[in-house]
Amino acid sequence: QDGFTTGKLSGLSVSADGTVLGNFSNGQSRVMGQVYLVSFQNPNGLKSIGGNQWVSTSDSGPEQPNAPGTGVLGVIQSGALEDSNVDLTAELVNMITQQRAYQANAQSIKTEDQVLQTLVNLR
Repeated sequence: QDGFTTGKLSGLSVSADGTVLGNFSNGQSRVMGQVYLVSFQNPNGLKSIGGNQWVSTSDSGPEQPNAPGTGVLGVIQSGALEDSNVDLTAELVNMITQQRAYQANAQSIKTEDQVLQTLVNLR
């Protein structure tokens, strides 16, 4: 027999180097495309347009597309979830600080109310 039986596309996967592979029901895989990542000379010069989207500006310099894993570019992890980029310890410290500031403000309002009540009772 020459070739393979007919297969239907059953799934896609992306390798670390950005190669998009089509997986078929007959057990075969085929390269369907390539994902490229883009770097900039000055990433801080990018302009936010909302929705986690950015556009290049004259400050950022031109786009420099390359395959993942080359130069300064990272690799792709298919199906992975990004870890939180929030420092939980710092945020808990901030929350406690704000809570104490709120308590101090509430206490000062209570004290002011008591002073005003005392003044009213002096008449």
